[in-house]
Amino acid sequence: MKQKAYFPEQPGTRGQSPCRPFPPWRRFAMTVAVACAALLFGACKDGLQEKKTAPPPAPEVELVSVVQKDVPIYSEWVSTTDGLVNATIRAQVSGYLMKQNFKEGSSVRKGDPLFEIDPRYFKAALDQARGQLAQAQAKLGKTELDVKRFTPLARESAISQQELDDAIQSNLAAQAAVQSALATVEEAKLNLEFTRIIAPIDGIIGAATAQIGDLVGPGQSGELTTISTVDPIKAYAAISEQEYMEVAKQKAEGNGNSQQPDAAKENLELILADGSVYPHKGTFSYADRQVDVKTGTIRVAALFPNPGNILRPGQFARIRALRQVKQGALLVPQRAVTEMQGKFLVAVVDAGNKVAIRPVKPAERIDNLWVIDEGLNPGERIVMEGVQKVRDGQEVRPKQAETESQPAAAATLKKE
Repeated sequence: MKQKAYFPEQPGTRGQSPCRPFPPWRRFAMTVAVACAALLFGACKDGLQEKKTAPPPAPEVELVSVVQKDVPIYSEWVSTTDGLVNATIRAQVSGYLMKQNFKEGSSVRKGDPLFEIDPRYFKAALDQARGQLAQAQAKLGKTELDVKRFTPLARESAISQQELDDAIQSNLAAQAAVQSALATVEEAKLNLEFTRIIAPIDGIIGAATAQIGDLVGPGQSGELTTISTVDPIKAYAAISEQEYMEVAKQKAEGNGNSQQPDAAKENLELILADGSVYPHKGTFSYADRQVDVKTGTIRVAALFPNPGNILRPGQFARIRALRQVKQGALLVPQRAVTEMQGKFLVAVVDAGNKVAIRPVKPAERIDNLWVIDEGLNPGERIVMEGVQKVRDGQEVRPKQAETESQPAAAATLKKE
């Protein structure tokens, strides 16, 4: 009988199958598999590290150069046109409107008849006043004769002094009655003249608010029409207190700098609602007596020639004034300037095509350009397109920008 091989029982293996050693070939195969896995894992890890550390390609950006030139600085304000003189026509006497002697919207001259009110009542009142005047004059004549006749008789004591005094007092009362009657006649004449309503000024007349047959007068109706003098025409604008003080200081100093415009000269332009520039330049007329405490602005008026009465009251426009000429100003496109947390930044590209994010101090805007007071130098290249793709110290691939901003700005700046 064959005897079974005895394997001593290991602790904790009671009831389990006895362990048998691996054959040599199997241990060799497992060693090779582990080595191959380690090599594959190392190769994959090296590939991932290479992909992670590979630098991205330099972004392509469009560059423009900082332009330096003399720049005229303008200020603009919204304005409303108004007549130089606006005369409201009202009836001064009550009566029925009988005639309208003008064409609405036409030009009228001072003294032209506009309306006629029924004059019959006022003619009768004038005749009555003249009759009362005649009676007062007749009574005055009688009292004058009494005084002349009683004076020598009282001197000879033919009549009492009381009778002479009564005659003198009657004469004085008669004189006063004549003066009153004369005033009544003059009033009746004026009322009769007021039945013909005439133009008090030259200008453009508006639409009539009363029709033929209407009862008009101080207590019956308001204005009948309005006449406005429109050549020259007035334009009102509200400017800030700071701007007003700047102009006032220039005027007080006598405008000694020849490069700075004088507000009193004809340097105001009027931009109409359709965007066109009015061909005639205007002048500053006056400033209101006070600053509006609610808005901090002051109302100013400018006068513009208006041949042909092209402009009419009530039009909206913009007044543009040349404030100063900035010598050697630096200009960049507005889209090249980025605002971040109240700071204005520009991406400057050096000769090695590296980016430097630089803070700047912008000033006035001219069309689509921005005047930069601090932070840039003439001729420096800045990023106009692709600002969001760059960061400080990054290398970029520059491309000269093809933009119409510079030619348009040059045309605008020549409009001095």
